[in-house]
Amino acid sequence: MNTHPFETLRGDYTAMTAEWTVAQQIDRYSEEDQAVWRLLVERQTALARRHACREFLDGLATLGIGDTIPDFDSVNGRLEPLTGWCVVGVPGLIPDAVFYDHLAHRRFPVTVWIRTRAELDYLVEPDLFHDFFGHVPLLSNPVFADYMQLYGKRGVEAGASIDLLARLYWYTVEFGLIRTADGLKAYGAGILSSAAEVRHAIEGKSVERLPFEASTVMRRPYEIDKLQNTYFVLDDFHQLFEAAETRLA
Repeated sequence: MNTHPFETLRGDYTAMTAEWTVAQQIDRYSEEDQAVWRLLVERQTALARRHACREFLDGLATLGIGDTIPDFDSVNGRLEPLTGWCVVGVPGLIPDAVFYDHLAHRRFPVTVWIRTRAELDYLVEPDLFHDFFGHVPLLSNPVFADYMQLYGKRGVEAGASIDLLARLYWYTVEFGLIRTADGLKAYGAGILSSAAEVRHAIEGKSVERLPFEASTVMRRPYEIDKLQNTYFVLDDFHQLFEAAETRLA
């Protein structure tokens, strides 16, 4: 989702299609790119094993996300038969309307460039690691996959209520927590792609963890440049469907 003027964004927007997609060009990643991916995957997978929900961990295993940058075509060969979703390369952040249209058609946009070693712990814009490691594993889960498409359809039709819908995305897809038989777990990509956010969300002492209620979520503003002070906790992924249909006056 877009939060920056496009002229200031990283990424090569010159070769994109009318749908804002670009070829991944897997052979162009350098040894350093691969090393950064490996560092991030090793760190975040260890944290995910402790703090991520089972559905996310199952997705990591099912899609074979490991110590080399994933080839989108190969991943799609495993993902599409499971839930009908595919990954498409994008140069970076894209307009909201384009983003929602991709989701509505079961296409998840993934940035093709990866952060530098100096940016391991903080990045202003979402990169390949955030988009892929954080988001794609749950697209192999049929319930969450259906929610994401429904969310995209709501985004396409949202009009003036788009800001309310953006809050729902922020507090679920990006920074959602869920209560499980094994305790409180994370499923949001913004949590699971960040070492600091994982620990803060699950173990932080001064954090609000509120029961998930769609109308409350959609009225709660958020900040994009710091660790979150508030998280909303699901009891079950099926709650998301009612949330996606909620309309506030």
